[in-house]
Amino acid sequence: MGRWSARASVDELALLSGTAGASVVGQIIQKLPMPSKTHYVGKGKLEELIAQKDQVDYDVVIFDDELTPRQQRNLEEALKVKVIDRVALILDIFAWRAHTREGQLQVELAQHQYLLPRLAGQWSHLERLGGGIGTRGPGESQLETDRRLIRRKIHRLKRQIEEVRKHRALYRQKRLKSGIPVVSLVGYTNSGKSTLLNALCQAGVFTEDKLFATLDPTTRRLMLPDGKTILITDTVGFIRKLPPTIVSAFRATLEELDEASLLLHVVDLSSPDAAEQCQTVEDILDELNLSSKPRITALNKIDRLLTDDREWDEASATEFLSDQSAGEKAVLLSATRKWGLADLMALISQQISHPAAAL
Repeated sequence: MGRWSARASVDELALLSGTAGASVVGQIIQKLPMPSKTHYVGKGKLEELIAQKDQVDYDVVIFDDELTPRQQRNLEEALKVKVIDRVALILDIFAWRAHTREGQLQVELAQHQYLLPRLAGQWSHLERLGGGIGTRGPGESQLETDRRLIRRKIHRLKRQIEEVRKHRALYRQKRLKSGIPVVSLVGYTNSGKSTLLNALCQAGVFTEDKLFATLDPTTRRLMLPDGKTILITDTVGFIRKLPPTIVSAFRATLEELDEASLLLHVVDLSSPDAAEQCQTVEDILDELNLSSKPRITALNKIDRLLTDDREWDEASATEFLSDQSAGEKAVLLSATRKWGLADLMALISQQISHPAAAL
């Protein structure tokens, strides 16, 4: 599991499942040197899953790692229920959360790229199982198609998304000519980015205490206390094991980060996995060639630390930050209580005016 414990990863999978509308009735963790090539889990664990069907009437099993088409087929034949993996679950949530045409196109592309290698032996079985978790969106309407039609659809989606990229590029050029600095919010999913955007700009962006409440990018104008005007953009949250299909399909959206003058990394400081979440964000930024971009870290949700009677002071926060990324500027805040916003805006103003000094 690397930096993440198996328990933390499975607990996050349960949160993802709840976000998708599933009720979690049980969790199973197995330690294996290598996953089984045929069923992912070992023979004994598979028998345990089959036996539990008599005690708990589950209708879907979700695996935390990506399954091969063969593993998925064999598991569904053995368990007689729908079997999906973390990637399919995330894609399902994205299909639900995407409201703009751009977002829907990108999700549809990612779903088709995920489904293409899984066509053989899957369509008839999925069609028999019907809709629900893991089949929401274009997957359900494309069950009867073959590889040729799917590839044609992928090609068409890429062409449409390319038009979106061109439109965004023109908009960015216009924005650059205006000379208004752009600050892009980045962070782990459910770290409070949209809540912070609302607190700063009264943006009216939808927020919910669930993973991936925000998918479509939102930009708002903000006047800082010193009179400077900036644009703040909220983007899709990151998550561990972010599917490559998502990163690739959402390149048009993620390119917004390229033009940002400053990245504002929002961290849920109340999460017991805050350090691991920070590293996941760092890894994805590095993958996008953005790790050297000027950055401020907003250590959010400090109100939860106080209500939980957990001791946390500024020195502890500074130590936490130094463990994650030396040299970054940070500010403690609570977006929901609007604590620390003045300090954050002052730090943004300093960074925009004197980036070298701020770092």
